[in-house]
Amino acid sequence: MHPMLRLYEDSISGGGAAVPLPALARMIFVVHGGLTIDGKTLSDGEAWGGEGACLLTPGKDGVTLWRFELAAPGSVSQPIKGAMRSQEKLAAALETAPQGELLLRGDSVGFPAGGCAFLHKHWGPGIRCMLDGGIRIDTHGRSTSYGPGTPWYETGSDPVFAQAAMDRPSRFIRVMVLPRTLLGKSSFLFVNEEDKAKPRVQQYKVFTDIPIATPKA
Repeated sequence: MHPMLRLYEDSISGGGAAVPLPALARMIFVVHGGLTIDGKTLSDGEAWGGEGACLLTPGKDGVTLWRFELAAPGSVSQPIKGAMRSQEKLAAALETAPQGELLLRGDSVGFPAGGCAFLHKHWGPGIRCMLDGGIRIDTHGRSTSYGPGTPWYETGSDPVFAQAAMDRPSRFIRVMVLPRTLLGKSSFLFVNEEDKAKPRVQQYKVFTDIPIATPKA
């Protein structure tokens, strides 16, 4: 049995009561609106990460958020009760999760128009969700395109080539489970030696990079 990584999209109306969430390793990204989590106020494009129980208090105009959670093997989906809308966008059993002490990293990855990420791997698996623009992901001999709001999963161990939209900047939000030894370090691994000398156009913004406990069944 493997830990489960889930991505939810929650829309919570303004003026309501605070929403409690149980202790789980998670990152919450505000897509639109305002939100206060345990005293920290967030707005569009900002994020919070932690693994303790917390309270979500929507702003006066409400909030739409992406909630990434790492849960125990065999756990079930946990929509937010009382939300206007709360749905699981994607769930993945982390068969390639690293052994030993773990790190939960949440960040955004941006590309200029026409930018690409050369064939690469990562030190751990994760879920991505397109925020702006578009991207084509090539892996296992297949190409799949993703637009805003669309999630996908990467094992980390399978080589991936990424081609961003040619006509506009693109950005996706990502949460990965990595070895704790990568705290503050890149998880990116080139597959081909000749690509290492080529310029990398990706722009990264790390939201959370926290040591976490391994979920137990």
